Amino acid sequence: MTPAYPDTRPHALSVSELNRQARRLLETSFMQVWVEGEISGLSRPSSGHWYFSLKDQKCQIRCAMFRGANQRIRTLPREGDQIRIRGKVTLYENRGDFQIIVEHMEPAGLGALQQAFEALKVKLQAEGLFEPTGKKPLPPTPRHIGVITSPTGAAIHDILTVLARRCPAIPVTLYPTAVQGQAATAEIVNAIERAQRHNVADVLIIGRGGGSLEDLWCFNEEAVARAIANCPIPTVSAVGHEVDVTIADFVADLRAPTPSAAAEKISPDQQDWLRRLNEQQVRLGHSAQRLFKRLENQLGHLSARLRDPRRELQDKAQRMDELDMRLNKAMRQKMEHQSLATSHLAQRLKTQSPQKLLFSTQEQVVRLSERMHAAIQHNLRLQQDKLQLQAQTLNVVSPLATLGRGYAIVKNESGDIVRNANQLSTGDTIRTQFGQGHVSASVTEIEPR
Repeated sequence: MTPAYPDTRPHALSVSELNRQARRLLETSFMQVWVEGEISGLSRPSSGHWYFSLKDQKCQIRCAMFRGANQRIRTLPREGDQIRIRGKVTLYENRGDFQIIVEHMEPAGLGALQQAFEALKVKLQAEGLFEPTGKKPLPPTPRHIGVITSPTGAAIHDILTVLARRCPAIPVTLYPTAVQGQAATAEIVNAIERAQRHNVADVLIIGRGGGSLEDLWCFNEEAVARAIANCPIPTVSAVGHEVDVTIADFVADLRAPTPSAAAEKISPDQQDWLRRLNEQQVRLGHSAQRLFKRLENQLGHLSARLRDPRRELQDKAQRMDELDMRLNKAMRQKMEHQSLATSHLAQRLKTQSPQKLLFSTQEQVVRLSERMHAAIQHNLRLQQDKLQLQAQTLNVVSPLATLGRGYAIVKNESGDIVRNANQLSTGDTIRTQFGQGHVSASVTEIEPR
């Protein structure tokens, strides 16, 4: 039966539509929230999911933490624990329950850790450990990468996976260390020192996978921060997830949001290298083709200019024949000319015979020879007379003539002439030369004048 009047009542939503719209409104209004409260009604079914309520003195809200998220929790929560959670506000449509899907859980007492974090951050920042001017540049293409992390964690697997994909040729050295717990701080510091002593890596990745603030706390310790700041090797901090921030991130030369991102940042992409290499090969091929074409054109041009060597040899041979004939002709002409000149000179020689001149010259030579002989004889007589006079003069002043008159010459042992008795001493040997012969004697007495 059709109603007599149209239905003017407003459209009514179904329960499913209402819950769906409410869920969308909640999820778009609250992207992510932190809530603190006490666990109540904790349930852990065999599926591995956790269900509980979070309450304070006045209110409570239902919470669900699925297995994928709660597996990262190291300490199981208990009824009545005071905790802090991070999650998304939503609505469970089937029951219309307002709830929080929990992504992270930590004890509520971690507020003290946050205060310690802020205090150390302020201290190190005041010392200048965070200044960009103190950051060391990372090598554009590392020769060797050092990794400081747990050998069993997901971080090393993620780093090696990325490096194997991007540039597997770069060697990697793992410096294993604990990345959680009380011993982790000292082990991380020791690992940094080992990397420095090893001195093979030119960049270090220091980090681990995600976790709670308590799990990551070793990377907020002052000893680790100072070890990273003092490390001469460029360092990359890769601790936790993108939302996690540690002191190590501030003091490191570079912060990466995740270990995988750290491997991406410091490694070259071999695919990019291959692409650039292929581009260079193509450019080289084009350049080679252009060079070959230019050389081919030059070769064609030179080939056109190049004459047949047989033709060149024939031309040279013909030229040699021409020169040989010209040379023979010139030699015949020269010989004929010389023959004519010789005949002419012979005729002149006959008309001007040297016999008359020769006879006249011979007579003159005879006269000059006679005159020269007479001059020589006269000059010899003059020289003999002069020599005889000089010999007589020399004999007058000669010491031999003096010795011949009875005088003697006395010499000492050195051969010097003794002119004074004071030159001698008793016992000296003297040599006395006479006009005829000489004697040696020893001085026995000296009577000075």
